[in-house]
Amino acid sequence: MGKIVAIANQKGGVGKTTTSINLAASMALAGKDILIVDTDPQCNSTSGLGIDRKSLTLSIYDVYSGQVAMSDVIVGTSFEHLYAAPAIVDLLAVEVELVGKPRREWFLSEALSTIGDRYKYIFIDCPPSLGLLTLNALVAADSVMIPVQCEYYALEGLSMLMRTINLVKKSFNPSLEIEGILLTMFDNRNSLSGQVANEVKSFFGGKVYTTIIPRNVTLGEAPGHGKPALHYDIRSKGAQTYLSLAREILNEKSVRPGA
Repeated sequence: MGKIVAIANQKGGVGKTTTSINLAASMALAGKDILIVDTDPQCNSTSGLGIDRKSLTLSIYDVYSGQVAMSDVIVGTSFEHLYAAPAIVDLLAVEVELVGKPRREWFLSEALSTIGDRYKYIFIDCPPSLGLLTLNALVAADSVMIPVQCEYYALEGLSMLMRTINLVKKSFNPSLEIEGILLTMFDNRNSLSGQVANEVKSFFGGKVYTTIIPRNVTLGEAPGHGKPALHYDIRSKGAQTYLSLAREILNEKSVRPGA
């Protein structure tokens, strides 16, 4: 069974989708089959991988609706070893549709249990909320990665997320762990970035990754071209930093630019 990692933070604009796409693409470069599950109704992971939502006949919404199996919605991407369970805007309705259903917290977990052995890693891109979609991701996951932007109010709301994670551990998924805290949008020209980074490290200690994601133009431009940064401009600082993060997580040298 591959490792399932939920990438979550109820605060928007912290780099969840950027991390989902670029970390997954970097790990795929190591020759490992990687799956991104887009559970955000904004569908940014889907479009950021160059998938045309209008052409989709099935999506993760159909899995939550109980109409199809997870394997039916997974599609290949233009990038070797990288796969996606795409989203469409109809996913907005899931929060309402699940409310009255039994075992509503387990839909995604049960769906992923049927395909988990096919992928080295499964990354779940969560919406910027702590609703049923994020709850399903946390119940399904082995661990949760939390992107934290190096900006003012970086820790705002994290206490609520940590309470939610502890609640999930207590009630649904006792083995859920913190995969790591990822500092994002770091600007070394701004002293505030350094202050925030130190504050996060002081709070979370060894759970904070050594790799820090910079504020980078390429990371902002690449999604508009339907590509991960390393396929848009592998020499960019953003692409190289996510390659470094993949190496840190995999603890190996198999993620090589140009491999």
